[in-house]
Amino acid sequence: MNEIAKGVKEVISISWPVLTLTIIILIVLRISHIIKYKEKFVFHQEILSFVFIVYILCLFQLVTSQDLPGEHGINIIPFKEISRYAFGSRLFFRNVVGNIILFMPFGFLTSYYLDLEKKRYNILITLLISVIIEFIQLSIGRAFDIDDIILNIVGSFIGCLMYRVIDRIFENKSEVLKGNITIGLMLLMIFGLLLVIL
Repeated sequence: MNEIAKGVKEVISISWPVLTLTIIILIVLRISHIIKYKEKFVFHQEILSFVFIVYILCLFQLVTSQDLPGEHGINIIPFKEISRYAFGSRLFFRNVVGNIILFMPFGFLTSYYLDLEKKRYNILITLLISVIIEFIQLSIGRAFDIDDIILNIVGSFIGCLMYRVIDRIFENKSEVLKGNITIGLMLLMIFGLLLVIL
């Protein structure tokens, strides 16, 4: 887990100037848009949109950064690379657990935005995005690995399940608990806790 946290910190430390500028511009544009068109401000929706944009920017930075020397080529044999890593080793956490965790927010957020009733649509979207990412990595001198695609789909599926569980919890709760501010504050606390842990 420490290896994953280290990787996330490294991506954020490299990306923070672009992230900061992007976040400021987005906040100003969004506030201006809400004021101009007198839109209803839904706190948790704004937080999720904000998190999704930051996540996509960090994901882009991570998938386009260079691998360690020797980590390039094409692997189209499922589980070939995964089986190389001893369970619990640094490389296992970096390459197996890391790929799963990397796509959990993707599954969660696509389920929220697209309101996907069937999980297979989420899997198809993740498959498409993962294949595109692998081809981009191949074109910039990194590896195309079918195992990464499999792990990304697993992570996205877990994220999708997390969304379904949270959605069910709030579906049967009182109006106070389902309230805009309450959900927004809970999301802020969750993401704040994740940042502290990482």
